[in-house]
Amino acid sequence: MVKEAECKRCGKTSKLLSENLGFCLDCIRGFPDEVLPSIREFHRKTREDFGLPVVPPRDPDGVRCRMCVNECQIPGGEMGYCGLRTNRGGKLVNLAGTHERAVVQWYHDPLPTNCVADWVCPGSRQYGYKNLAVFYGACTFNCLFCQNWHYRELFSKMGTRSAQELADSVDDRTFCICYFGGDPTPQLVHALRASELALKKAEDIRICFETNGSMSLAFLKKMASISLKSGGCIKFDLKAWDESLHIALTGATNKRTLANFRSLAKFGREKSRSPFLIASTLLIPGYIDEKEVRRIAQFISALDPEIPYSLLGFYPHFYMRDLPTTSVSHARVCQEAALAAGLKQVRIANPHLLGEEY
Repeated sequence: MVKEAECKRCGKTSKLLSENLGFCLDCIRGFPDEVLPSIREFHRKTREDFGLPVVPPRDPDGVRCRMCVNECQIPGGEMGYCGLRTNRGGKLVNLAGTHERAVVQWYHDPLPTNCVADWVCPGSRQYGYKNLAVFYGACTFNCLFCQNWHYRELFSKMGTRSAQELADSVDDRTFCICYFGGDPTPQLVHALRASELALKKAEDIRICFETNGSMSLAFLKKMASISLKSGGCIKFDLKAWDESLHIALTGATNKRTLANFRSLAKFGREKSRSPFLIASTLLIPGYIDEKEVRRIAQFISALDPEIPYSLLGFYPHFYMRDLPTTSVSHARVCQEAALAAGLKQVRIANPHLLGEEY
């Protein structure tokens, strides 16, 4: 049952305030220097709960990993934030995420399937075919609302599989491969190699990624090239516009994500005729409001108003279980704001999840 919580800074009480997060939207946006230290401490605790590194290491003498926005500088014998890289004798060692080893599971999902891009993807019409859904057990963010939070438990239980094993799962009814998680970013070497092998086996298969967009530019370019070549798409989850709010919700800045989205928008506009880049935002009650959606939509529209944008209904999960599901009116107001910002294609993606008014 949803109960009212009190903001630790301003004292305001609301059913749209997460007790675990501890602060209301106004205070996070307006007074980040006051509230973010406490929020960061809570993020540290949630990482400890699953035995993960609590912060991206910043040892000036450590070995640097440039795979994602965290750009960890890893001390000897310790791990990077994603938990997949360590420093052994001054060398960066990949514990997983290589051609031969990834923390990953996969399954075949009959088409049409529940996908962020299903409303603009040719796969929605491919009855009798299937998607190879690839779930990676690591992430570069620490989203308190994570809807696939169980990857943290699988992290130590899943074992590892090679890129070749994944590619061998492609058959003559596999229309597309979609990498998600967690997030594919920490294990992109594995995903890209599996994609290359799969395309040798089935030239017409489509390669898609669903991601938080935090990878390095070098890996972004490789992803874009292979998705574009195969006729696939890349789906970016734009979690918030305000950087302080993004840090509060995910533990990470959104600067890299927005820069990468901007790069992909230009790349797709110049080289793709079909929807190549799709955006989505989870409508978290009390935190992702009309203003956030409007700013995100203005950003997307300035790049290309034809980019499809999906608004996702929130269901209470993980450390934000004390919030209600997204209401119908919340979703509609946000959709109207996105359309008013100039976007041509805005969809409420999962209306069956929407709940009563707040």
